[in-house]
Amino acid sequence: MKKAVVTGGAGFIGSHIAAALVAQGYETHVVDNLAAGHKEDVPEGAVFHEFDILETDKLRSVFEGAAVVFHLAALPRVTYSYDYPAESHRANIDGTMSMLLAARDAKVGRVVYGASSSAYGEQASMPFVETMRPAPKSLYAFQKYAGEELARLFSELYGLSTVSLRFFTVYGSNMRPDGAYALAIPKFLSCRAAGKPLPITGDGSHTRDFTNVRDVVRACLLASESPAVGKGEVLNVAAGRNVSVNALADLIGGEKEYLPSRPGDVQDTYGSNAKAKELLGWSPEITLEDGIAELKKEYGIV
Repeated sequence: MKKAVVTGGAGFIGSHIAAALVAQGYETHVVDNLAAGHKEDVPEGAVFHEFDILETDKLRSVFEGAAVVFHLAALPRVTYSYDYPAESHRANIDGTMSMLLAARDAKVGRVVYGASSSAYGEQASMPFVETMRPAPKSLYAFQKYAGEELARLFSELYGLSTVSLRFFTVYGSNMRPDGAYALAIPKFLSCRAAGKPLPITGDGSHTRDFTNVRDVVRACLLASESPAVGKGEVLNVAAGRNVSVNALADLIGGEKEYLPSRPGDVQDTYGSNAKAKELLGWSPEITLEDGIAELKKEYGIV
C-alpha cells in the first residue's frame, strides 16, 4: 500500500484528492490546521493530523515513507490576502517552504504543488500558456507563484521531484457558500436556492475558465505518477474555455445584483491545457453546463 499525504486535505480541493486516494487504496494522511478546512470533510479512511504546516518537524514525521505529497494547504482568495497580508504570506510562502524542507528531509517520492492561475495576472493575449511571464496583481497571486519557484528550486538544488499545477477557478461539490471570501459559484447557488439575487462584483463582464474539481483531481493523480514530470515543471489545469460571470449567473438563474469591484481581481482568465495533455495525458471531461446542472440538483434548484 503506497502512502500519500494531502496538506490542506480538509479543504475543498484537498478533501476531494484525499477521497480519491482512499478509493484507490492509498494509505492516506491529511494534514490541516482547520483555519480554512473542515474536519467533517476529511474522508473516512484517511488519517487526520491537526497541526499547522509551519511545524516542520511534525510534517517531516508524517511525510516519512510517503510516495507523494499533494500540497493544497493555503489561506486562499485574492481579497483575503489584501485584508490580511502578513497572515497569508506566512501560510502561503513560509508554509510552502516548511513543506518542501520536510519533503526533502523525509525523502518523499514527489510533491504535487497546487498552484494558481492568478499568477498570470493580465496578459496581452489568451489563452494563457506556461511560457508567458507571470504578472501577479494580488498578494495571493504572488504568494502562489513564489511557491512554484520554490518547488522548482528544490528540484534543481536538492533533487526533490516536484511539479506545479496551475488551477483555473475550480468548482464542484462541497464548496462552502458562507463567509466573506466565498467564491461566486457556491454563493450564487446558495442565493438562488434562497430566492435572493445573485451578487456580482463589477459589471459581470469578467471571464473565468471554470474547471470542475473532479477533472482537477484526475490531473493531480496523473501528475503524481507521470514519468514526464518531476523537475519543477508548471502545467495549467484548465477547462480551456472562458465564460463571463454574467453568463454563469444566467446558467444558475435568478435576478442579479451588482456590487463594487474588488482589488486584485483580473478581467479575464483562460488557460491552454495543451501541456497537461502532452505530459500527463489529461483532458477535461466535465463541461460547465453539466457541472452546474449537477450542483443545481444538489441545492434543490429546478
